[in-house]
Amino acid sequence: MSAGTMTSSEYIKHHLTNLTFGRHADGHWGMAHTAGEAREMGFWAIHVDTMFWSILLGALFLFYFTRVARNATAGVPGKMQNFVEWIVEFVNDSVRSSFSGKNDLVAPLALTIFVWIFLMNFMDLLPVDLIPWITGHLGIAHFQKVVPSNDPNATFGMAIGVFLLMLYYSIKVKGVSGFVGELTLQPFEAKNPLLKALFVPVNFFLEFVSLVAKPISLSLRLFGNMYAGEMIFILIALMFTAGPLLALFGGSLQLVWAIFHILIITLQAFIFMTLTIVYMDMAHSEH
Repeated sequence: MSAGTMTSSEYIKHHLTNLTFGRHADGHWGMAHTAGEAREMGFWAIHVDTMFWSILLGALFLFYFTRVARNATAGVPGKMQNFVEWIVEFVNDSVRSSFSGKNDLVAPLALTIFVWIFLMNFMDLLPVDLIPWITGHLGIAHFQKVVPSNDPNATFGMAIGVFLLMLYYSIKVKGVSGFVGELTLQPFEAKNPLLKALFVPVNFFLEFVSLVAKPISLSLRLFGNMYAGEMIFILIALMFTAGPLLALFGGSLQLVWAIFHILIITLQAFIFMTLTIVYMDMAHSEH
């Protein structure tokens, strides 16, 4: 839908509404046709566009990297092989510098997170009206958000996955008693048994808050940056309907923001990957 066929408020709401499948107020299941219907579907509603684009981009990542790995040569590498090798070496160096334990899962996990999040973020560089216009004319979707990392459901899903891995390896490496001790016996310590017992609830509160804050900050940081970036692109797109002069200014502004946004989408993928490596290192480190 074009900004010229609706008000500015309607245009912004349209682009910030997910294609949602869920249970309607009358009990039947189906797609939401308005933003109000999408909100009424509640917790169990599925954001179809987020699921579709994230799975498609993940499959694209697996396809090309698998293809390059199968066709890799020991001689002079082609452009695609050279590019993939550069990414793998970059991620491997990051793992070596931040992870002190021994776990063959960490490097592939870091590679998957970095490339997958980068691809999802990269969708933000597409014109905001392009894919919604195509799907709208094909009658496929009423709404369409093509940036999965602009959906907190996606960012929280990835962060919770990392968090569960962190808990699993914390218990596996340190044992249940070691993990519980880590939550209750630091940062305040005492040799006196009475003081030690008094410090346990204080330590647990501080460490539990710190533990729970990890997936929350991990997900909200990515979501917040991508949401802000998408909002700026939407606001710039509105300038194209405000006359030739503002349209020309908006086009220049869009180009500048897109170039700057390349740094943001790369940095956010790198930060998510680096924090994942650090959290996994903490799970493997015994205090």
